[in-house]
Amino acid sequence: MSSQSTPKETFLADYRVPDYLIDTVHLHFELDASDTHIRSVLAMRKNPKGLGGDCVLDGEHLELISVKIDGRQLQGNEYQRTDKTLVLSGLPDKFELEIETRIAPDKNTALEGLYHSGSLLCTQCEAEGFRRITYYPDRPDVMAVFTVSLVANKALWPIMLANGNMEEQGQFDDGRHWTRWHDPHPKPSYLFALVAGDLYRQQDSFTTMSGRDVNLQIYVDHENSHKCDHALISLKQAMQWDEETYGREYDLDVFMIVAVNDFNMGAMENKGLNIFNSSCVLASPETASDADYHRIQGIVGHEYFHNWSGNRVTCRDWFQLSLKEGFTVLRDQQFSAAMNSEAVQRIDDVNQLRTMQFSEDAGPMAHPVRPASFIEISNFYTVTIYEKGAEVVGMIKTIVGDDGFRKGTDLYFDRHDGQAVTTDDFVKSIEDANDVDLSQFKRWYSQAGTPELTVAGHYDEMKQTYTLSVEQTCPMTPDELDKEAFHIPLAVGLLDEQGLPLLLQLEGEEKAYDNATRVLTLNEANQTFTFINVESKPVPSILRGFSAPVKLNTKRSNAELEFLMVNDTDSFNRWDAGQTLLINILLGLVRNVQLDQPLSFSKSLVEKLSHILTNTEVDPALIAKMLTLPSENYLAAQMPIADVDAIHIARQFLKNSLAHGLKQAFSDVYQQQNTTADYQFNAIDMAKRSLKNICLSYLVATDDPMQTQRCLKQMKQSDNMTDTISGLVALANKSGPEGEHALRAFYEQWKHDRLVVDKWLTVQAQSNLPDTLIRVKGLMKHPAFKMTNPNNVRSLIGQFCRNNPINFHARDGSGYEFLVEQIIVLNKLNPQVAARMLGAFNSWRHYDEERQMLMKKALMTIAAEKDLSSDVYEIVTKYLAD
Repeated sequence: MSSQSTPKETFLADYRVPDYLIDTVHLHFELDASDTHIRSVLAMRKNPKGLGGDCVLDGEHLELISVKIDGRQLQGNEYQRTDKTLVLSGLPDKFELEIETRIAPDKNTALEGLYHSGSLLCTQCEAEGFRRITYYPDRPDVMAVFTVSLVANKALWPIMLANGNMEEQGQFDDGRHWTRWHDPHPKPSYLFALVAGDLYRQQDSFTTMSGRDVNLQIYVDHENSHKCDHALISLKQAMQWDEETYGREYDLDVFMIVAVNDFNMGAMENKGLNIFNSSCVLASPETASDADYHRIQGIVGHEYFHNWSGNRVTCRDWFQLSLKEGFTVLRDQQFSAAMNSEAVQRIDDVNQLRTMQFSEDAGPMAHPVRPASFIEISNFYTVTIYEKGAEVVGMIKTIVGDDGFRKGTDLYFDRHDGQAVTTDDFVKSIEDANDVDLSQFKRWYSQAGTPELTVAGHYDEMKQTYTLSVEQTCPMTPDELDKEAFHIPLAVGLLDEQGLPLLLQLEGEEKAYDNATRVLTLNEANQTFTFINVESKPVPSILRGFSAPVKLNTKRSNAELEFLMVNDTDSFNRWDAGQTLLINILLGLVRNVQLDQPLSFSKSLVEKLSHILTNTEVDPALIAKMLTLPSENYLAAQMPIADVDAIHIARQFLKNSLAHGLKQAFSDVYQQQNTTADYQFNAIDMAKRSLKNICLSYLVATDDPMQTQRCLKQMKQSDNMTDTISGLVALANKSGPEGEHALRAFYEQWKHDRLVVDKWLTVQAQSNLPDTLIRVKGLMKHPAFKMTNPNNVRSLIGQFCRNNPINFHARDGSGYEFLVEQIIVLNKLNPQVAARMLGAFNSWRHYDEERQMLMKKALMTIAAEKDLSSDVYEIVTKYLAD
């Protein structure tokens, strides 16, 4: 380790209420890219619940000009200042604090606080960015009413926005202009926002359920004026859905979204002024894929839903981050399911959880949904906090039912409106509204790790009973060796030999359950459930709808999995049976590769997939998901020691074999789903395109020149990015002039569009061709790539290191050396992005000894670097800890 001072760790157990509260905040900005002046006037008072003492204000990278208490300017010896704080002593019970600071937004490459992005000035204050603007108690439990005045050169920044409603605006004689904004709702500093720039504005309106008209505005660069429609439609859909589903109505006169090119996150829910990564708001058929449209719809919904689950009711401290994020992710998942395919949405959500969160739970950064400590809070904007947090809230919804959940959330919003609260407060509202005890369930918030269920079934033909035995365990995690039993809702169904659902009646019940699926309550280490009046041996369908974020261990033959894949009435379990079958086959092939044995698999797989592929009664989107092979990363996680090379060979063999075995069927279905109709974003058309393009990927894998030409023809004739990029991905994984020509032509057509160029970078970064690292290094010198742009970094470096295992994990360690070089550079430019890139090493102990040594060396090189940011320090030290 380097000799740098160890960053301070913060503990949940040390939480104490703020000693000082703020009633109102008046901020005055004299905006300039290189020299911005800020004057803050805070109406402060001592907190009667506090412990008293000094007033400690957070502040970093600030030039302090003056400090005044009740109008009197303080001398330098009347306060204490460090590089992170301003400390005031001997204060009255109530006082007005006025502070003037100066900052340089164009020097701010960390993209926290106020920074310069292209021609824009904009902010990102979550989690601790406000302290880069002025001195302030920068914590979420200090909530105040903000009034903000902005002054700037009108020629440079004709648009100036802040939270809330605009009260006044005017112009000075010297070419400057001003605006004043007021947000009547108390908020913490992390929800503060401002934007200034020369922007195009697209407007619409929405009438709330109480009859109020809300002005909707989206601001983008002028060249993107044609890309706002989808986000605006999505916003109106989200507003209506939230009223209908949760009874939540918008509370300001205006709702604004601004697209920013340089942004660390996806989007930010600042009250009334959402700031979005441009990739999460801009869409047109020719530049955005179905995945982009779907993602934008979900993110617009997510940030809007935060108006209540995050803004009106916020988190007391950052340990409670999942209070707002887990709940809001669940809400955006529900919204996306309602707008599109519920089954496909669930599959996508679980796929992300299993691929990313399960590996996080199994790695050195494992942490509970409510962490007990952190060094850098930015490192805990994780799939555990967000996606697992959503699953936890979803389980609560399953336990109390839809109506009970709505009663509980209504009580939560009513009870805590305008407050900063905890996950315990959320659970208590659900308990009180439903007269239910969730005390054991709260272990989901405090215990890390992925629980594992071992399920065995026994059929007694004489008694006509079927008994399920369930054991729950949870592996140890770095913070905890022993785990207490979780409260787990386990959804199950039973099918007869024809695939028809059986009645579900437990021993001791007078009549059968009136639903093909019922939820069993697991709350002990070992439990048994006996179903009666089961006339024939059933096929169990376990963990329907993925009712809990657990791993399921149960002995099922490939024949049983094939049966469920074709017959299960639960769409998720039907897909999951198919994926489990494919995993079994692929791991068998991996063993054959390792033993240098011939590769083969049962022909019944081809028959079953042919049946699914040609079944016109099944949603084409679900068929496409069932035909998608598990990723190499996910397969690696299923092995005690990941064999990167054998996995790649096995997966390529299976894909090529299926491509040849089902070539005619793939060709026929491709033609059936291919349409010349104009692009529309809707569930039906998306399903057709997804199935068509999965068929195309298999057809190109046959190495038939005719299929390559089909791919090129699709790209040439396509009127939408979904079909274009699908063709490009297929060609980029094949050596030869066609792929190189397609990449050059794509860039020449789209080099003016930054977001499309990011797709071009990603396609090349993910290519499995052996020269990909050389190509990636070359692309870093391309004019289209900037190390200071997070989207560029994620698209090229992030995609190569996280989603190209065969090349990143090259035996010579070149991929690891490459990532180390980039993290060292990013550590100085943008610590948040640097820390995210480190995630590629999360599972380093899961690989063979040779690769482990190379990755450990890489991590030690990073750890030895001088002046490591707290973001990178926290992760690298945890990765290296025994």
